[in-house]
Amino acid sequence: MSTEVRVPTLGESVTEATVATWFKQTGDAVAADEMLCELETDKVTVEVPAPAAGTLTEIVAGEGETVSVDALLATIAEGDAKPAVNGQDSAAPAAQGSDEQPAEQGGEQIDIMVPTLGESVTEATVSTWFKQSGDQVERDEMLCELETDKVSVEVPAPASGTLGEILAPEGSTVEAGGKLALMSSGPDGAAPKPAEAAPAPTSGGGKDVEHAPSAKKMMAEKGLSPEDVQGSGRDGRIMKEDVQRAATAPKPTPPAPQPPKPAPAPMPPARPSPPRMRSVKNGSR
Repeated sequence: MSTEVRVPTLGESVTEATVATWFKQTGDAVAADEMLCELETDKVTVEVPAPAAGTLTEIVAGEGETVSVDALLATIAEGDAKPAVNGQDSAAPAAQGSDEQPAEQGGEQIDIMVPTLGESVTEATVSTWFKQSGDQVERDEMLCELETDKVSVEVPAPASGTLGEILAPEGSTVEAGGKLALMSSGPDGAAPKPAEAAPAPTSGGGKDVEHAPSAKKMMAEKGLSPEDVQGSGRDGRIMKEDVQRAATAPKPTPPAPQPPKPAPAPMPPARPSPPRMRSVKNGSR
């Protein structure tokens, strides 16, 4: 059975939107309510969830296209919800294996939650994951970074162990108190961490730091380069507020040009010497 994915209601007086990002591709297995794509309007950003579990068979509206309310975005071939897990050949089984193995050895499963984002801020976008499923992590080591319109928030590991399934991938929108990922704590996860902690500064200290997407967009709008902005994020990562500060900071005034030195006054022309008068004695007696 095929299920249609259509553009939802976009808000009062909003009749169309632009397809910003597809989180899934044709042939991918999806679970019910899993985010498929993101739409943008002049007022809001809307995420479109899967209406049913199955396989994404066709994407009708690609990224960058403008769609109206109730327009057809894609189709899903319905099926059991299990393919959504089995379809991830490497990530999901690896995450399950990492979760189950510590559990057998007495490890505790821990939920990684969205922290408090600030006053009147209810949701954020997952900007970057610094760790992947199956990675060993230390307590308080940064796992991912969230972005809101006001601040950037880094999420640390609540304990030492192994990062399991990532529930909110990069680009997804999460609410305050929502679940980001799962991890397993225990001595089996903590043992190899010192060996992995050593190369971390080397990789982070490289020059290929990935700046925040919103920061790169704003730098392009303001005509700034990364050299013009002082990054406050991890490993010097440039955040949106860093660009705002750089754009509003007073630009250094160039030194005033020195006035040209006056040319030396021309020397007055030399006056000719008066002729010498020589007296001539009269030779007559």
